[in-house]
Amino acid sequence: MKTIQISLNSIDKVKSFVNDITKFDYDFDLVSGRYVIDAKSIMGIFSLDLSKPIDLNIHAEGNTDEIMSVLEPYIMK
Repeated sequence: MKTIQISLNSIDKVKSFVNDITKFDYDFDLVSGRYVIDAKSIMGIFSLDLSKPIDLNIHAEGNTDEIMSVLEPYIMK
């Protein structure tokens, strides 16, 4: 499992994020405080406080380079 911090501070970003990660067969969880949401659930994402950075847990085995390149626009710098 790999954890990164992402920002989903607009509706368009949330839509494109969900579209990008649904292409992968891995599980993705968003963690905000004590809440853990399936990152592929657009309704679940909108239940979080999107004004703050969110932790994304990537449950992938092996090489995550392709996933990381797709997630690049969302990663907190």
